[in-house]
Amino acid sequence: MILSTNVRIEHDLIGDLPVPIEAYYGVHTPRAVENFPISGQRLSDAPDLIAALAAIKEAAAQANMDLGLLDPRQGEAIVQASQEIRSGALHDQFVVDLIQAVPALPPT
Repeated sequence: MILSTNVRIEHDLIGDLPVPIEAYYGVHTPRAVENFPISGQRLSDAPDLIAALAAIKEAAAQANMDLGLLDPRQGEAIVQASQEIRSGALHDQFVVDLIQAVPALPPT
C-alpha cells in the first residue's frame, strides 16, 4: 500500500490507519467516520452546536480549576482552545457524523 506523505499512521487495537497530517484528532475519529455514517452530515455542518459544546467544555474546565481538581496550566489551555473554537477556529476538525456527536439525553 502506497501512502501519501500528507498522512501520519496512527495505531489502535484494530490496527494501523492513515490520518491526515494536519488533523488534531487521532485514529478513533476516522474509524468513527468510517463505521458510523448515520445522517450524512458532519458535526462541522453545525457550527452553533460546535460552539455550544466548546462553551460547555470551557465552563467545565473553569469549574474544575476553581475546585482545585484541574491543573491551572491544563485548564487554561482548555479554556483558550474552547474560546478559539467558539470564535470559529478548527471547525473543520469536527468530522464525525452529526448524530454520533450529539450526546443522548437520559429517558424522561
